[in-house]
Amino acid sequence: MAVIHARHALLPSGLACNVRLTLSAGTIATVETGAAPLPGDERHEMVLPAVGNVHSHAFQRAMAGLTELRGPSADNFWSWRREMYRIGLNMSPEHVEAVAAQLYMEMLEAGFGRVGEFHYLHHDPSGVPYADPAEMALRIAEASRTVGIGLTLLPVFYAHADFGGAPPLAGQRRYIHDVDGFASLVARCEAIVAELPGGVCGVAPHSLRAVTADELAAVVALSAGPVHIHAAEQVAEVERCLAQTGAPPVQWLLDNTPADGRWCFIHATHIDADEVRGIAARGVVAGLCPITESNLGDGIFPAGAFLEAGGRIAIGSDSNVDISLRRELRTLEYSQRLSQRARNVIAHPGGSTGQRLLHEASCGGAAAIGGMAGIAPGAPADLAALDMASVPWLPADKALDHFVFAGGIGVDTVWCGGVRRVEGGRHVQRDAIEARFAAARHDLMRHDPL
Repeated sequence: MAVIHARHALLPSGLACNVRLTLSAGTIATVETGAAPLPGDERHEMVLPAVGNVHSHAFQRAMAGLTELRGPSADNFWSWRREMYRIGLNMSPEHVEAVAAQLYMEMLEAGFGRVGEFHYLHHDPSGVPYADPAEMALRIAEASRTVGIGLTLLPVFYAHADFGGAPPLAGQRRYIHDVDGFASLVARCEAIVAELPGGVCGVAPHSLRAVTADELAAVVALSAGPVHIHAAEQVAEVERCLAQTGAPPVQWLLDNTPADGRWCFIHATHIDADEVRGIAARGVVAGLCPITESNLGDGIFPAGAFLEAGGRIAIGSDSNVDISLRRELRTLEYSQRLSQRARNVIAHPGGSTGQRLLHEASCGGAAAIGGMAGIAPGAPADLAALDMASVPWLPADKALDHFVFAGGIGVDTVWCGGVRRVEGGRHVQRDAIEARFAAARHDLMRHDPL
């Protein structure tokens, strides 16, 4: 049992003073407000719930910063995707584990406490399953265990290159399954995460362009866990879906699937007002990845209108080009400001923008990848304490806005399942994890410099 006293803490009800938290068996046992610290309590100025990162492709951390060279013509998502396929084809299981461990360590240091791994790098470089068909998933799980981050494993079903059941491309060969093979993979993944503290397994039909309607229904039936799917990320995707089915992707999903609160539509960037209301009404979480969506030139999700309709949002880091909770939240709010030519779009009237962003990301993240949200009795003891030493003059009610928008406050300590994983802003195993990552990157660059 451990006891943490926070001078201020972000609770589901809002910012509270003098909060005393008792942690036991990986969960928050008690929450007292207006409580004086007692001898032996660990003391912090500001404590937040560690937020779930709902959408990650771990292997892509290996290519961060290496695709910012413009080609001979206009660049877009589809040209970036070709480079992503190329590096993915060269990665061994050992590379994937080293890269994932580095990534997950950085997530913890940023204030994330759980990751939803949208995992589709399954087979060997020739496209043949490993002796253990879940070899790559096992490496992801081992990376999460090493680092101590909570894992929601989302094995991806990928069968086609485009709408209408088009055959897969050569660059997609490491991703491809039929339904029977995927069912075996899901069963193996469920067994793997059962060995992890708080492990969760779901399924992720990649997108409507990568699965047929029949395959989608079969895949969703394989799991009682979360269901994640890419939807309406790109204009070209929406146009192809309209041409093939007569409806845009999100509307097709609302009309033809049992999408509800266990579903997460990743991106949902290009949607109209009816789709905004439809997603919100069904309880589907919108999994937003603001930094990646900006980096790839995807577009802007209508977050303000979606929240006003009662929708739930969650935050992911997707291509993992930059790992920062606060920059993801800042980018989300700034995108709304640019599109609406307004300020403080996501805040409640009269309220703090930073506080609402953190609250929505915490609640939506828990809904999308499992677990109970926020600092409350019975919730996972996934917590982040901010380093307030550089801003002793700052009023507490401005601290969360300063954290998100001003950059002067960092993450000091992070607990996952009640275990301290980050201290003084550094993961307790940073040196060993970072050295392994560097060796993997050197090896990958020798094989295929981008």
